[in-house]
Amino acid sequence: QVQLVESGGGLVQAGGSLRLSCAASGSMFWINTMGWYRQAPGKQRELVAVSTSAGNTNYADSVKGRFTISRDNAKNTVHLQMNSLKPEDTADYYCHAVISFSYGGIKDYWGQGTQVTVSS
Repeated sequence: QVQLVESGGGLVQAGGSLRLSCAASGSMFWINTMGWYRQAPGKQRELVAVSTSAGNTNYADSVKGRFTISRDNAKNTVHLQMNSLKPEDTADYYCHAVISFSYGGIKDYWGQGTQVTVSS
């Protein structure tokens, strides 16, 4: 069974920084993409940033230039460095991974979520 465990959320003032981390564990063949989504109260879950196994990255327009996603394939971890945080970044942040298995199957997994609150 694959698990994604997140850490690093919390409360920060506007302009501050936080670093989120996510570690994947369990039996898997290959992690295709790892990334972060977020969901604010009353809103739909949205993509924040994603990293492919080849190192390509994609960011939501709202976080470009402020957030940086990094990935360690050897450790099956992904991090999200969030700088210049704004109150509108307040949300639950979820780690997401698309994983391939040796039998040929591909599944996606979600972490339990970590709360980020940015005060003005």
